[in-house]
Amino acid sequence: MKIKMIIATTVVLAQPSLSNESLIISSIDWCPQLCDNDSQRGYVMDIVDAIFKDSPYTLEVENFPWTRAIRLVENGRSHALLAPTREEAPNLKFPEQEIGLQRMCFFTKSSSEWAYTGEDSLKGLTIGLAQDTYIDELSEYIEKNEKQFDYIPYSDGYLTSSFKKLTFNRIDTFVFTYNSTRYEINRNNLEFDYKEAGCFPENKIYMAFSPNEKNEDYIDDMIVYFDSKMVALKKSDEINEIMSNYGLNYLR
Repeated sequence: MKIKMIIATTVVLAQPSLSNESLIISSIDWCPQLCDNDSQRGYVMDIVDAIFKDSPYTLEVENFPWTRAIRLVENGRSHALLAPTREEAPNLKFPEQEIGLQRMCFFTKSSSEWAYTGEDSLKGLTIGLAQDTYIDELSEYIEKNEKQFDYIPYSDGYLTSSFKKLTFNRIDTFVFTYNSTRYEINRNNLEFDYKEAGCFPENKIYMAFSPNEKNEDYIDDMIVYFDSKMVALKKSDEINEIMSNYGLNYLR
């Protein structure tokens, strides 16, 4: 089921060609980055709101499963996607400015003695991985050892499914973003059941835009607007205030 939110902005900047225009965003449920609730909508969504506050755009944010969200932006049915790495959605148009960082980590049952120490430590394991997730450090290993990986389409039930598979020994470990997995573990009081077992270096995540040629000039204007506002936001204290609401620090 898709969930649609309309966030209307009221002040129009002195850019007549962009005034009162829709910016349709495909998103996912990925707390604490993007949260599907009214009390906290995720730090990435809060940053997007800050960037487009008092802008020429009216934001329309729709939540979808990850793979579908990517496809909707690729084919031009949505203008922008939150919030891929460059490798996860290589067909999209990326601004110069990232919107945050993600760190991919392995998670296991707390009783497990295994930890990731390199590719050799993966031999013989069954590893859970979200579909359409790209991990640069593992790309060659995955290509050569695809049968080791249990792919699960990413949706709001991905982590619940991954935890269950760990519990019933259907997988030995799974890989997902650290902030999201820790958020889910803490929210459900699972600290004694599951643990982090090694991480990769951080990667930049973006608000990426549609490559659809029909809206090329419109999209290019959006990217220029986004980059200019993101630069200003990084220089202000507002972005640190947003991150602190989720117990996090910004990447700069």
